[in-house]
Amino acid sequence: MKAIFISDAHLRRSADERYGQFIKFLADLGECKVRSIVDAEALERKQTPIDDLYILGDFFDFWFCRKDHIHPEFQLVISKLVALQKSGVRIHLCEGNHDFFMKEYFHDVLGMEVFEEWADIKLDGINTLVAHGDTVDRSNYFYILLRKALRARAFYHLQRFVPSSILWAIAGISSHTSKTMTVDDGTALVEKMFSFAAGKLREEYGAVILGHCHKPVLRNFDLNGKKKTFVTLGDWTSHYSFLYYEDGKFFMSYYRPR
Repeated sequence: MKAIFISDAHLRRSADERYGQFIKFLADLGECKVRSIVDAEALERKQTPIDDLYILGDFFDFWFCRKDHIHPEFQLVISKLVALQKSGVRIHLCEGNHDFFMKEYFHDVLGMEVFEEWADIKLDGINTLVAHGDTVDRSNYFYILLRKALRARAFYHLQRFVPSSILWAIAGISSHTSKTMTVDDGTALVEKMFSFAAGKLREEYGAVILGHCHKPVLRNFDLNGKKKTFVTLGDWTSHYSFLYYEDGKFFMSYYRPR
């Protein structure tokens, strides 16, 4: 099995550098070039298709449910995802703190799998917990309450009639609030995430993969004689990082802008 994991692309405008680089990244995946872009000397540089693409939150800098009207700037990347899906790649999306109510469009219209918060998946039999990770740190009570309010059914119906300019303002408040969860380079939040993951890894999980903190980290270690893996995926705003999984092994890699 071969899978790619990314998070925190924060796509907003098609003219932005990260947007263009992500389009090229999807093209490389579609052309089975994943092994040529993975930072792993042990892998042969041969054409290899992937089975799954997991996007673990904040793929868009802002998304609310308007299945009858897609923001024009997002149409290009969505069309590339659909093309990748038609080539046989299964695409899974997890909602983050910037993208809301994705299921109505990405699942109901496009047939992609959408997770609202957490998901249990199997990678060649490895029980794996995946999520965006913005709810791991429960100490930011205001953010947790705001997140809950923005995902309430009442707000779901309200946002369908609110002008986009107002929704952008609300999203900005949510974004600013979530960023106050950490004031350093992400290291403190990574350790909180690792503490959370350690509890899960002591259970039945073999791997925990999270986004949100914008810091790429891959830790492989033994726990009670069993191999365990903890990952935070980094981002596509500065690191262009992604996780590649192949046949029981994880590789943290960085897409080279071109």
